Amino acid sequence: MSSRRSSSRGNISEDEINELISKLQALLPSSRRRGSGQRPSNARVVDEMQASTTKLLKETCSYIKSLHREVDDLSDRLSDLMSTMDHNSPGAEIIRSILRS
Repeated sequence: MSSRRSSSRGNISEDEINELISKLQALLPSSRRRGSGQRPSNARVVDEMQASTTKLLKETCSYIKSLHREVDDLSDRLSDLMSTMDHNSPGAEIIRSILRS
């Protein structure tokens, strides 16, 4: 069986991996800035592709960690804001309606 085809056991083909890598690159802000959202060409060496994929996965992990930190920070700021507000105020109602949506 060719390495380019998926087997019935759920293995992913090289083409599918390359497509997923391209999609992942398009999601990362740093990859979009570099304009590196292209698929690796067939002429590239496997080691170079693996290094590129490793770098992409590290960037992805770093980006996810930064998003977690940002969510934690925003959550803390919202908690601080809510603790100082009158819970019956229009501002508090606006925040509650945003959180429900």
